[in-house]
Amino acid sequence: MIVVASSIGALLMAIFANYVRMKVAKKPATVKKIILPPVFMSTGAFMFVFPMFRVTWIEAVEAFAVGAIFSILLIKTSNFEIRNNEIFLKRSKAFIIILFGLLFVRIIMKSVLGQYISFGETSGMFFILAFGMILPWRIAMYVSYKRLKEKLDIQLQTDPSSL
Repeated sequence: MIVVASSIGALLMAIFANYVRMKVAKKPATVKKIILPPVFMSTGAFMFVFPMFRVTWIEAVEAFAVGAIFSILLIKTSNFEIRNNEIFLKRSKAFIIILFGLLFVRIIMKSVLGQYISFGETSGMFFILAFGMILPWRIAMYVSYKRLKEKLDIQLQTDPSSL
């Protein structure tokens, strides 16, 4: 029952994440908007204060590595573009498919692992997996944004009339 409830919760969060992404794409990107999500998510690590959520170092590394591998798909579908001398996140039709595909894979993994690992440990591992996805993705977005920002700044310095 808990696995079903958490899966439904994850589905609702994915729908919400897609809605937020569509709204964000309408406004210029900023460093703050790129960096804050993993910072906010990191507060969830307080779950590890409670012994039931703790995992071994090997499990933590494995979960983070799987998340990092999953993040490659998110990185590939998160690109920026310059519009009206501002940087915007490009909309990607593949992003929603990838987001829900990754969610589906995570739900299956959670169901299978939940048979062998306690609910608390599974929760801890999937928090680490999610953090392993968002951290490399946001770092890549930050690097991409900074490169484009430098290009835009050079362009504006050399051609002030483009303002």
